[in-house]
Amino acid sequence: MDSSPRTNYPQVLNDMQVDVAVVGAGIAGISTAWELVRAGRSVAVFEADRIVAGTTGYTTAKLTAQHSLVYDRLRSSFDAETARLYAQSQVDAIDRVARTVAELGIDCDLERAPAYTYTLSPDNVAQIHAEVDAARAAGLPASFATETGLPFPVAGAIRVDDQAQFHPRRYLLALAEDLSRNGGQIFEHTRIVDLEETAPCRLTTENGATLSAQHVVIATQFPVFDRAKLFTRLVPRREFVVAAAIPAERDPGGMYLTKQDNTRSVRTAPYHAGKRLLIVTGEGFRPGASDVAQHVQRLADWTRQHFQIDALAYRWAAQDYSTTDGLPYIGRFHSGAERVWVATGFGSWGMTNGVMAGPLLTALINGHRPEWAGIYDPGRLHPIVESSSFLKASLNVARRFIGDRLRPKPDSGMAANLSPGTGEVIRVSGESTAIYRDDAGKLEAVSATCTHLGCTVGFNDVERSWDCPCHGSRFSTDGAILHGPAVRPLEHRDPPD
Repeated sequence: MDSSPRTNYPQVLNDMQVDVAVVGAGIAGISTAWELVRAGRSVAVFEADRIVAGTTGYTTAKLTAQHSLVYDRLRSSFDAETARLYAQSQVDAIDRVARTVAELGIDCDLERAPAYTYTLSPDNVAQIHAEVDAARAAGLPASFATETGLPFPVAGAIRVDDQAQFHPRRYLLALAEDLSRNGGQIFEHTRIVDLEETAPCRLTTENGATLSAQHVVIATQFPVFDRAKLFTRLVPRREFVVAAAIPAERDPGGMYLTKQDNTRSVRTAPYHAGKRLLIVTGEGFRPGASDVAQHVQRLADWTRQHFQIDALAYRWAAQDYSTTDGLPYIGRFHSGAERVWVATGFGSWGMTNGVMAGPLLTALINGHRPEWAGIYDPGRLHPIVESSSFLKASLNVARRFIGDRLRPKPDSGMAANLSPGTGEVIRVSGESTAIYRDDAGKLEAVSATCTHLGCTVGFNDVERSWDCPCHGSRFSTDGAILHGPAVRPLEHRDPPD
């Protein structure tokens, strides 16, 4: 965000009609819109905030087909063909970015580098060997390694060569400019709040404008419309990122990942004065958690310890969703949908999956079916594979939806004890109320009930936001929407005396 220009596309104020309306302007939305314009469709993109400024604007931007230990899991849970198609689709996305960068002459720091998933424990080396075997069978240039560029020893790692890393915002802003030059339209600060799946489809903005489209693509990360019932099969996860400048000679020379220590992901990017920017991700947590501060502290301490960092240049967090069977949902929004499409559930691998969604959805809208369309079909059902994850996700939502209502809450007198910069859900006049005291000591009060499906929000003490633990909606301390699927802000309340 710091190293790319601010956008200034207009807001929709009047009714309009297009072939395809794309709702959401992250990597999936912009990639899909660009592919559709190239295929000759009239397209309009609608973004509630600024384009490429949500999760895509804060990603760590690994463009790789090496996704942790995914191939051995796909081969054992599904079959070898599913693993092969997954690998082929991810490699195709990487190659598509490289071709587009060359064709449009995009300056986006595209670099080729190996990707590693490693373990520190000898007990887990067998898993790494199994993943190497499965990845090679799926068609990837995978090998087993014990030597890496990390400043600490590993017990074993899978290495996949010729992967990539890049500056996704520069890349996608260039695509946005190109699709605009070729007749596509982009609208910012245009929140879509309603959808009618008629022929044509009708979308309504929060300011009352009506949009007509033959097809609609929902690329809002978590779908803002729930008729597909995907909310029961999507699990939100938020992770912290820290970044620091390091000398170029200390670049570990690749992209690294381990699921140990609540995930540690490492890569570097070009930075100022010949230095590299070390980017470390990890410490995943569910939105609405009450112990957020300790996560970012652990990640910062780990980074300082292993890379001898004196000062951090940046700290932020990003959010994504995983599906209950571990594969994204890209295709028809639900079994009865004829004109509405979706791309979601990228499971922290949004760069390749977001790019891949573009040509896949374009082909489906134009009546074609790529060979890997079936493995991403949102209508698929794999009861045995996803039963455990589905049950866990459903129980968590039920616990928060029902349990938070039954659990006693502090009364309004608690507000007097809030320190500046802190928040608490308390009961005011019988209603659950989210109370925040700002740095100047002033109290802000909003409803604690998420406007998506009614769960009770929790206070994020690092980002100073109200986060929903059920489906990941996030709100500022004054109730404004920071992250969907909610499309309405939290209602204002009078703070207690």
